[in-house]
Amino acid sequence: MGGRVARVARGLLVLGLAAGVPVLLPAAPAAAHNSLTGSDPKNGARVATAPKRIELRFLASPAPATTKITVTGPDNVPAAGGAPTFAANRVSVPFTPGAAGLYIVAYRIGSADGHPVSGEVRFTLTTGTAAAPPSTTAAPTSAAPSSTAPSTPTASAASPTPAADEADDDEGTGWLWAVGAAVALVALGAGLLLRRRSARR
Repeated sequence: MGGRVARVARGLLVLGLAAGVPVLLPAAPAAAHNSLTGSDPKNGARVATAPKRIELRFLASPAPATTKITVTGPDNVPAAGGAPTFAANRVSVPFTPGAAGLYIVAYRIGSADGHPVSGEVRFTLTTGTAAAPPSTTAAPTSAAPSSTAPSTPTASAASPTPAADEADDDEGTGWLWAVGAAVALVALGAGLLLRRRSARR
């Protein structure tokens, strides 16, 4: 009786081990794949203040030689401010914010089994960088023509004065000629009268 119980127990143990082997075997290859476990900013987040760095956290420590991370903003403008830095299972990339909008952090890392793992983290920056101030050098050039405009009327306004003076001078000399002619005629008439009188005597 005891031998039969022992054989049944051994049989159950063998069946249990056989049933557990298929469950344990697929777990080994799955553990060899690396994967993203978190990020800062989080995927789908909306942030008003741009972070200085973007951090990705993985299940296992990624190898720098097989890790590639890119950050692009609106209109596909690059927003990564430098090379990534590695600390255990964390990878950080300097962030250079641009215009407000959607930013995409794309990553590609290697795994222990040789298969690369890639994915994306997306977040929205609600406030962008300020626009460049307008140039102040354009104001003097535009104001220059207005400063010269008043000088033209003053020059033209001053021109009638000499013309009036010349007209007055011409009138003055005309009167002198007229008076001189009248005096000459009077003197001539007086001379003729004197001759006639002397001729009669």
